[in-house]
Amino acid sequence: MHPLKFVLIIVACVTCIAFSSEVAAKKRCKALLEKLHNIQTMQRKGYSAKRGLSLRDREDKARKNWWQCENNRGKTKQKTKKNTKKKSERKMASYNTQSKRIKNKKITAGTPFKTNNAIIIKSIYQGDKKQAWLKYYQQPNKCSRPKNLSAFAFCSENKKIQRADFENKYSD
Repeated sequence: MHPLKFVLIIVACVTCIAFSSEVAAKKRCKALLEKLHNIQTMQRKGYSAKRGLSLRDREDKARKNWWQCENNRGKTKQKTKKNTKKKSERKMASYNTQSKRIKNKKITAGTPFKTNNAIIIKSIYQGDKKQAWLKYYQQPNKCSRPKNLSAFAFCSENKKIQRADFENKYSD
């Protein structure tokens, strides 16, 4: 056999072996990368503060696992049983410190009104006319607690109509 052919065959075999293990490692790491992307997708959606902390922990673990898989070229580490009680205690301690940080932030609201004077709400009618209106106005039963927007609109229109009738009759 010609020495050049022999060298070419050896080089071809070595590259096939090297690339096949690398491709297998990439396939194994692809599932971990997909898991990381799924968690990041969940983070882009709305969630509570507690859920946000949970998602952040999950993202950190998923990123760490994916990175180890990528850098170790597929070397698997054997899983050992961990004491779940200690793990849950660490999680609670982490959650408690983070929730304390959130609670300690004081939210100061700006002044909602430009004046410091008392707010006085007056009705349309005063005195005798108000008493006459309260006797005249008959609120429909479904208007005591409207369940939807159409019921609310009906109540508003009904009150307007009754007010217009009251104005006509009271002025007479």
